[in-house]
Formats: sequence, structure tokens, C-alpha cells
Amino acid sequence: MKIWVDSDACPVVIRDMLHRAAERTETLVTFVANQFIRTPPSKYIKFIQVSRGFDVADNEIVNRLESGDLVITGDIPLAAEVIEKGGLALNHRGEFYTPENIREALNMRDFMDSLRSSGIETGGQSALNQSDRQAFANQLNKCLANMGKEELVF
Repeated sequence: MKIWVDSDACPVVIRDMLHRAAERTETLVTFVANQFIRTPPSKYIKFIQVSRGFDVADNEIVNRLESGDLVITGDIPLAAEVIEKGGLALNHRGEFYTPENIREALNMRDFMDSLRSSGIETGGQSALNQSDRQAFANQLNKCLANMGKEELVF
């Protein structure tokens, strides 16, 4: 299993957790972004800078993704593509997107986008709090502990 990170909007605290996890578990973590992201020197941490453009980083991740790989993203359409290709998708708040919940997440995203485009102020997500960080760390650790097993149970 490899870990792919949609890095353009990935919070620094999550990137730091992923850096530590890569070293601790000797798991390859690849950060993909259209702007430079500083990563610590490590044979387990890679960075791919893609050109600017709509969904360029997402497309790069999907093209390189193999079944069973983990993708860290808050991008719901990317998560849907990851699931369709047999990967796992975990958001920054420690919630896995699954075949059972991804359709609802896409519908809610589209609904909120419609409200915003009609001029309704919807606000945004709240900042990551300590509980969110802990939930992410717990799910990441659970996933890494199950690495190599045929089926991950969440």
C-alpha cells in the first residue's frame, strides 16, 4: 500500500502526521500539488509538483493509484474516483469515504455548490480541532496497522 496526498489543501498538521507515519512504518507517502510543498528528506516521502490547472493534481493521483492504496483528500469528487478504482479515501477529519457514503457526500457537495452559485452564503467547514486531529491519527494508524491484510475493516 502506498499513500497519496492531495496536498494543495492539506493542512500542515496533517502533513506533519503523515511525515512521521511514513518514517515510523516505512510506508511510501507521495504528496501531489501544483505548488511547491516542503517535505523532509526521506526515502519514504516523495513530492510531485504538477502544472497548475483544474484537477491536475487529482488526475495525477488517480492515474498513479493502485487498488488498495490510500488517498488523503478533502476533495469529494477525487474520493469518488479513488473508491471507484479500488483505493481507500480518508479526509482530514479522520472520516473514510466508502461506497456506501460517497454518493450522499457528492449530492451534498453539489447542493451546497448550487446554493453558493445562487448567492446564498453557506459558510465553510470549521478549522480542524484537536478531536479532528486525533480522529485522523487514529484512522491512519488503524489503516497502517492493517497494511498488507486482504481486507481493511473500518
